Amino acid sequence: MNDMSRTNDLRHVIEADRAHVWHHLSQHKPYETTDPRVMVEGKGMRVWDATGREYLDAVSGGVWTVNVGYGRTSIADAVRDQLVKLNYFAGSAGSVPAALFSERLIEKMPGMSRVYYSNSGSEANEKVFKMVRQIAHRHHGGRKSKILFRERDYHGTTIGALAAAGQDQRRDQYGPFPDGFVPVPHCLEYRSQWGAVENYGERAADAIEAVILREGPDSVGAICLEPVTAGGGVITPPKGYWEKVQDICRRHEILIHIDEVVCGMGRTGAWFGYQHYGVKPDFVTMAKGVASGYAAIACTTTTEAVFSLFKDDAADPMSYFRDISTFGGCTAGPAAALENMRIIEDEGLIENTIAMGERLMAGLHGLAERHPVIGDVRGKGLFCGAELVADRTTREPAEEKRVQAVVADCMANGVIIGATNRSLAGLNNTLCLSPALIATPADIDRIVETIDAALGRVFG
Repeated sequence: MNDMSRTNDLRHVIEADRAHVWHHLSQHKPYETTDPRVMVEGKGMRVWDATGREYLDAVSGGVWTVNVGYGRTSIADAVRDQLVKLNYFAGSAGSVPAALFSERLIEKMPGMSRVYYSNSGSEANEKVFKMVRQIAHRHHGGRKSKILFRERDYHGTTIGALAAAGQDQRRDQYGPFPDGFVPVPHCLEYRSQWGAVENYGERAADAIEAVILREGPDSVGAICLEPVTAGGGVITPPKGYWEKVQDICRRHEILIHIDEVVCGMGRTGAWFGYQHYGVKPDFVTMAKGVASGYAAIACTTTTEAVFSLFKDDAADPMSYFRDISTFGGCTAGPAAALENMRIIEDEGLIENTIAMGERLMAGLHGLAERHPVIGDVRGKGLFCGAELVADRTTREPAEEKRVQAVVADCMANGVIIGATNRSLAGLNNTLCLSPALIATPADIDRIVETIDAALGRVFG
């Protein structure tokens, strides 16, 4: 750490935090008697807190964001240079970094053609919901306005996004929600809703079609899905799932919205998670890793066919997408995103993600051989999870307090990992790992070794 960041120098900072900062996802009562954690510095995959403690960050900033690691001076320089030239202009006009990043982004997304900028993943998803609703009114006589979402998926924290949340604990106490959002069953084979069945992926897709037929295909406009479910338990889709989902949607003329807020920008070992599965989406949303947290940016991308629906009648003042995102006009986001993308390409980070992801999965499977508490290991690239159970035979979930004790033990030993949190009552039992795409074999091995020791201390 920098000498200016010694503990004594930061006592006032800690007290100011305790007195005035309202932390995300946090119960603040303990902070009346213990210090809140204040992060001070980061470099590579390491961060230091205000006490001077060093941690290996295995969750990329706590929420799957810092894909290229901390301390990237080239991104900071790109942002600084852009800000002194032009920091902002509303998205009703263009900017140099927004135009150039949209061009580079679309090169990575065959079939997509348009980029709408906003401020966060929640907002990017809200844009899709509004687009679908406007398409329904303008082109379907008000029909096809319903939006399907999947159990265990999560799409953001606004009221509209929570209406499409498949995580009850995220939704609780925030209703009533807007109408027209309809859940479909999840696709986690480990917790099959239909017992032991062959071709589980196809069976899970059939369950989606059953909902469509129940609601009426002429009432359903879109389906919103994560390519790999994130906070709902790191759920990779079973074989045959995506192929059949896409076929069902095309037959019923339902638009496909892929939420890549977590999975995008290399996290799964491809530029985007959906690209592993041959899906051709109509909308793709992204945020977190787009600029690795160096600036706020989110993108809603669409096909040209979708875009064309909003310019069919130039004489009608209600025909275009009448939306604005104030901070979608900030130039720092696309400037950072351009340099972030260059780093991923030039340093071969997608290839590294594939290799280190295989190493991490092998390590987790090794832990499962030693610790009966691990019931299932899942993941894609550097996006992995281990579901903890009290009994492998019955698959009874491990007690949440003990899962969190594993997380706390790892933190105490200098490695930050995550776990499903306030998502599904009784099923917040999956350890979540998403180290930066720059991870080395030594980093991966330390993460696995620290979890190994923590499981031993917590579960015996």
